[in-house]
Amino acid sequence: MDNYEAIQALHNSLPPFSPYVPASLLPSIALILLASTFTLAFYFSTLPKDTFPLRETAVASLASVLGGFGVVALFCSAGVNV
Repeated sequence: MDNYEAIQALHNSLPPFSPYVPASLLPSIALILLASTFTLAFYFSTLPKDTFPLRETAVASLASVLGGFGVVALFCSAGVNV
């Protein structure tokens, strides 16, 4: 039981968690990222089909990454900390 008390004392002495991104900026970040996602998705759907789909893959991958981070920012701004 002595080990548990030492760990509890160590835990209590640590500083509280502070996020890198302020919570007040999360709605704006979510809006920008999700708007960029929808814009890139529209651009991707109107691209002509190439024989070498490097541009299509790059646009779709960027839209996917921005959409993922945008959804996480939206959830965190709504209070669902993921």
